[in-house]
Order: sequence, then structure tokens, then C-alpha cells
Amino acid sequence: MSKVYFSTWKGELINNIGKPQEEWKESAYNLPAIYDDHRDSKAFIGWDGVALFKEDVDVIRLAMEYAAQYQEYSEACGRCAPGRWGGRILYDQLDKIARGEGSIADMEHLKEIGKSMQLTSKCEIGKTVPNPIIDLMTHFEDEFMDCINNQKASKHYTQEVSYIAKITAPCTDMCPSHVDIPAYIEGVRDLRFYDSLAATRKTMPLAHVCGRVCPHPCEDACRRTNLDEPISIMELKRLGADWESDHGLGFYHPMEKKKKPMGKKVSVIGSGPAGLTTAYYLAAQGVEVDVYEELPVLGGEVAVGVPEYRMPIDKYNQDIECVRDMGVNFILNSKVTADDMRRFETEYDAIMVATGTRISKKVRCDNEKEDVEGYWSAIEMLDQVNLWDKYGIGEAVDLTGKTVVCVGGGFTSMDVVRCAIRANAKKVYMIYRRDEKTIIKNTTYEEYHEAVEEGVEFLFHSAVNKMNDENNILKSLDVDKYELVPDPNGGRAQLVKVEGASYSIETDFIIPAVSQSADLELLPPEWEIGMTSWGTIKTNGKDYMTTRKGVFASGDCEYGPMTIVNAVGQAKRGTSVMLRYLQSGEISLNDDEIMEDHLRSLRVYDKDEKITGWLPGIPRQKSEVLDVDNRKDNNKEVNFGFTQEQAITEANRCMRCYYIAMVAT
Repeated sequence: MSKVYFSTWKGELINNIGKPQEEWKESAYNLPAIYDDHRDSKAFIGWDGVALFKEDVDVIRLAMEYAAQYQEYSEACGRCAPGRWGGRILYDQLDKIARGEGSIADMEHLKEIGKSMQLTSKCEIGKTVPNPIIDLMTHFEDEFMDCINNQKASKHYTQEVSYIAKITAPCTDMCPSHVDIPAYIEGVRDLRFYDSLAATRKTMPLAHVCGRVCPHPCEDACRRTNLDEPISIMELKRLGADWESDHGLGFYHPMEKKKKPMGKKVSVIGSGPAGLTTAYYLAAQGVEVDVYEELPVLGGEVAVGVPEYRMPIDKYNQDIECVRDMGVNFILNSKVTADDMRRFETEYDAIMVATGTRISKKVRCDNEKEDVEGYWSAIEMLDQVNLWDKYGIGEAVDLTGKTVVCVGGGFTSMDVVRCAIRANAKKVYMIYRRDEKTIIKNTTYEEYHEAVEEGVEFLFHSAVNKMNDENNILKSLDVDKYELVPDPNGGRAQLVKVEGASYSIETDFIIPAVSQSADLELLPPEWEIGMTSWGTIKTNGKDYMTTRKGVFASGDCEYGPMTIVNAVGQAKRGTSVMLRYLQSGEISLNDDEIMEDHLRSLRVYDKDEKITGWLPGIPRQKSEVLDVDNRKDNNKEVNFGFTQEQAITEANRCMRCYYIAMVAT
């Protein structure tokens, strides 16, 4: 929180005008008072108000420059007169006053136009642009009238002041890859699938993947939720990619590949989501990219970890080929060693480590022995299943007549139990320390309920205490029961063992899927690359440079096990920083990235906002899924996706919640 000279942000009214700075009050919000390491902010203006951090701010020019952003950016849809013409009038009238040619009638006209836009614009950018402008006209009327009465320019009208703006939306802000979600939804609504695909691929090259297996955190920040139900954002994303591949069209790239090579080379270690993202955006800028992959197939954990019924390999391969189409070179069956890394440092201009986390962690129970027959790590199990099912490599997994217990509570454990069902296991359990609500939060509502339908039995508030084996063959598990006990001080409820409630399960397999760790033996010890307490590569989480100059890291090996969209978001940011590093040798964030971080800290979505002007009660569309009896013994894709009619209906539920944010420095 920071002290402010004046603020109306989110309805707060802080007015420190005339007070000494030491008496200024603090805002209740994380406003960007410090823009970056080199610049303080003078003011912040956006969809929900304005904040001034300095006394000497030209509020008239601030309002004018904010109105100008509405003209500069194309996110105003132009489908209504208030939005199409109102913004232009706001800018023209404010500029007229700022240059010393305004009148009292102009002030009245501004207020009238602003109110009209707030009430009648069809999209949020038109509704919200007037908000801070009207605030400034109301609380700083004397400054406006001084310029009008004396026909003089505003105090900084001709001075050099930096105004930095960014378009955002609550869903886009919550998306780790910052995909322009309203734009790709609009493309679907208008049946302009190239437009939809272009909006996705600007920041997310894996449109097939993230249209199917993304946990869609964006939907948690959908303003439509405040009215009825969130937009089905993820399912709409796949439509552009499916349209491209189903019609046999060439790959559509939203940016044209630089014809002239940059003259720089980068090695990328790992071909999972982070590696593919890095390669795609580097190659687009003319960088020569070599991607090294340990496995015999491309795609990392999405290829060998995510089952065919969730992520058909022919669709994922389209995403991979889209990356290859940019001119990326892939090297398979290549486990990179420390010696290779030493060589890469001399042969390449930069390195991106994107090796993921492919070592399953232990359950941490008594008598846990990895060499016991029946102890099978989640990574090894899913590797065998998917290499056979997708590529015909190795041998099929047959669990006929077997009992399988998986320990976990995330996507990996869900994949394990559902694959075990498809491998004809007699009985499949998942043991999880917490409750149903938490496992749905960790995965998705659909994943959990589809697993229940298929016959997986979930044992909540339970934990394995001991493995029991005979002659090194697993026989059973001793399981303790827990209950949540509220903290009398109001803190987080604690899990407490229920005495006398322990039980035993006879089983043939225990499959730990509690988490994964990174294999980082490829890092030369003399490089002394910083590590986190979790055993992952340390960066500052903003530019993704490691403590070794020229060596970057992104994805699971940097953060720990995360979602695909998180890995893509990290890699996209890291690639942007790397491109500047390749050209200048310096590590820096650009204004778009700095604003991105400020807005994430500020939180764009307001769960308490009361939505008006929209018709509530329009039901969220639900795509058809394969019937349980027709899916649990095979790898057919479970989710059919939307029909055209469903897609258009769902896209029309989108309220197009673009906002403009701007900082003056």
C-alpha cells in the first residue's frame, strides 16, 4: 500500500490536497506508486478511478491523454454510437480545454457525453473510460475552470511527460499467458476463426492443448460470474485451432517471421510447453533455435503424461508442427549433460532450461521401498501408458484383475486413476488428505466427476501410514483417517488424525502422485546456479534469468509442478526478455510487462462488483461428452467440444470487459 495525494480508486476518496506529505493517507489498494527501479509514478488512471502520487500533476492533460488511449487502441468494438463517437468527443473536448481554447459549454458537454457512454455503451471499455475523467472534472473543477476562464493551456500541456497505457480484461489478467480472451471469443462469435486463432497465438502457441486441458483460471475472474455463470472460456479457445486443423489449412501465424536472421543461436532444453513456447517466439524473430529432447517423442509431459482421451496426440502434434513451421530444429533422444551445457554456453548465445519435473516424489510413509513389486511412480506409469497408446512404443499396460491405489490430489493423480480404469483394473482408489472441494479446485469439476462416473473411489481425509509387503511384493496399505479441526484463533483448519479410525486396503499397486521434482544434474556445479528450497532453478519470477548470465529457466523446473498455461506464460515472458538480452546483453522488462505485473498486483477482477446493464440468467453452454460406458475402456476423446450453434450462443454471453490502465511518469 502507498501514500497518495488523491485517490478515487474503487470508490475510495482520499483527498490530501493542502496537507503536508507526512500526513498523507495510504490507499487500501496496491496502486503502482513506484513504476520501476528507475521511475516513480506521478499518477495512475484506469477503469475504476484515478490516483495521484504527486502534487504537481496536470490533471487536465492526464484526462486528455487517457481519452486518447481509447482512440489509439482498437479494442472499442464500434458497435454502438456512444462507444464509437463518444470517446472521440471526450478527447477533442479535453484537448480543447487543455490547450486553452475551451468553454463552460465544453465542460457540460463532457459530462453529458461521459454519462451517456457510462449508461449506453455496449462494451465495458466504453462504459468505463469516462469514470476517471468525470472524477477529475468533479474534484479538480477549479483547475479546469482556470484554463477555461483565462483561456490558457494546462500547466504541463507542452512539457515532456511519459504516459504508459495497457489494455487488459479481468480474464486476461488472470490468465498466466495473458491471452487476449475477449478477442478470441469475438472471433468465434463472428465465425472469424483466423481472428480467434490469431488472438490466441499472439501469446499462446499451444491452442489445441490449452483449449482442452487448461484448468482455466481465467474463468475464476470472469465478470459474467457476478451476473450468473462464467463464460466457457477454455472450450471456446479450441475452436480456432480445430477449424484450422480439421480443414487441413496451413498454420496461421499472427506475426510474420523475420526474413532476415538475427544472427543469434539459442538452445532450448526440453520440448514441453515451456520449451515449445520459447522456440516459437524466438524463431519468429529470426533466432536460430535448437530444441533438445530426452524422450523419443516431442511434447514433454503433455505428450507422455496427459492421456489420449483428454489430449489427442494428433491435435497436440498440430501445435508442435506449428512451432516447427517457424523453422525450429528439434533433436530427439538427447539427454543433455553438464558437459553438453558447458559446450552450449560457447556454441549458443543463450540457453533456456525447460526440462520440467519428471521425478515422482515419495508418499513418505513407513516401510516405503521403491524396489517393492507394485510400487510404481506416476511418471513411469503414465510414460508407459502414453508411449504405447499414442506412439506404439514399449508395451501396453494391462491391469486386469488388479487393485490400484493412487496417492495424490491433482491432475497427475487424476490421469493415473482414469488410465488405470482404462487398463481394466478391478478396483481403483485415490487417497487424498483433504476433501472433495479441494480436489475440484486442484483440478476441475469435470475431471473429478468424470472419474467418479468411471468408477474411481475417492478416499478423502486419508493418508497412507505404512506399506506392507511379503517377499518384496506389495500386499496392503495401512491408512489413517483425518478430520479438519477449526483453528480457535480463526486461522486455517488443521488436519488431525482420528484415533481408532485407521483402516487397511489390500492392493497390487501403489502409485505416488503427490508431486514431482526436477532432475537438474545437467547444470554444471561450477556454474553455481541458484536453487530454491524446493530444488528448482531460482529466478526472480519476472525475467526468468538464472544467476548464470545467459542461462534462463521457465516452466516446472523453475517453479515446481504447475499447469501448462503457467509454463507457457513463464516461457513467453522469458523469451521476450531473452530477445532483448540477445540484442543488448542487458536484462530488462518492457513497459507492457511492467504494466502487466502492476495490474496483476492490483487485481483487475472484483468479485464483489454489482453488474448492471446486462440480462442475467442466460445459461452457460455445456458441450457433449462421451457416455461413460462408451469411454471407460478406450482412449476416445471424452469431450466433443461445442457445436457451431453452442459456440455462437456461448460467445454472445461474453460482456467484452476490456479496460484501459495508464500510468504517468
